Order: sequence, then structure tokens, then C-alpha cells
Amino acid sequence: MADDFILDTDDLTRRMDGAMANLRTEFASLRTGRASASMLEPIMVDAYGSSTPINQVGTVNVPEPRMVTINVWDKGLVGKVEKAIRESGLGINPQLNGTIIMLPIPELNEERRRELGKVAGNYAEHARVSVRNIRRDGMDQIKKAKADGLSEDDQKFWETEVQELTDGYIKKVDAALETKQEEIMQV
Repeated sequence: MADDFILDTDDLTRRMDGAMANLRTEFASLRTGRASASMLEPIMVDAYGSSTPINQVGTVNVPEPRMVTINVWDKGLVGKVEKAIRESGLGINPQLNGTIIMLPIPELNEERRRELGKVAGNYAEHARVSVRNIRRDGMDQIKKAKADGLSEDDQKFWETEVQELTDGYIKKVDAALETKQEEIMQV
């Protein structure tokens, strides 16, 4: 039975891709001094009795490099959107203009850039831990198959496959982190 063991590397790859996608989403939410609509993605607004993403209560635009605007569709939600932005920890002070909320993006100082670099490092470490956990799941499947009679050569083959997959994704995480930190430190 164990001679026909085939590890589902596609599943491991899909899960590791998910960890990378999550890392990209977290990186997109980090403010780098340039305006970006994606920096508002993690912000949730208490609208109509539930927590709603900001892009579902208004139109998010980037009219110029240092400005994000939100055209809130429902006048009654303008205050709630403004409050959600203030409490988000982005360090942006919203300015109201009717139903349009303007978010001027201030220049980042050196200290704030270093803090954001550390936050990016933490996000990358979480992604590495996720990749390693997926690796562990794959290795556990191999050990279970070994107990069911998988040959030692096959065990080594599959362990090498899983390790190479893991190493590749760890390198991708490190490359993404390096790129993000360079982007953060650009003046």
C-alpha cells in the first residue's frame, strides 16, 4: 500500500501560495509615503450593524501621489468612516468635504520608516512560520506513510521534495521583505 504513496505537493504549494498572498496583502497595508488605495483595505467600518470593508461603503480614489479620497455613498456613514480611519493606527488625519473624506499622506520621518521596516519584518516572520507549518504537515504525512510501509528511499525522496519546496518559498518571503523594506526606506 505504501509503495504507491504520492504526496500531494500541489496542495502544499497551494497552501504556501496562500501564505505568500497573505504576506502581500499585509505589505500592501503598510504606508510607504505614497498614496495607495490598498492601504485602506484592512480598515473595517461599523455600517448597518456589521463590520464592512471601507471600499464597500464608498469609492476609494488616489487623485494625486500624496492624497487618497473616499467618496462615501451614504451621508450617515461619513462620521463612522472618519472614526474608523482615525482609530486604524495608520497615522492619517482625515479631512471632511461633504461626503468626500480626504486623506493627505504626510512624509514619513526616519524613525517611522524604521518602525515600518520592523513591522514588515514581523509580517515576513509570520509568513515564514506559516510556510514551515505547511512543511511540517507534509513531513507528518511522509512519516505516517513510512509507518505504513513506505521504503526509506521513497521517504528520503519525498522529504527532499518538501524541503526544496519550503526553501523556495522562504526565499520568496525574504525577497518580498527586502523589496518592501527598500520601498519603505526610499525618501
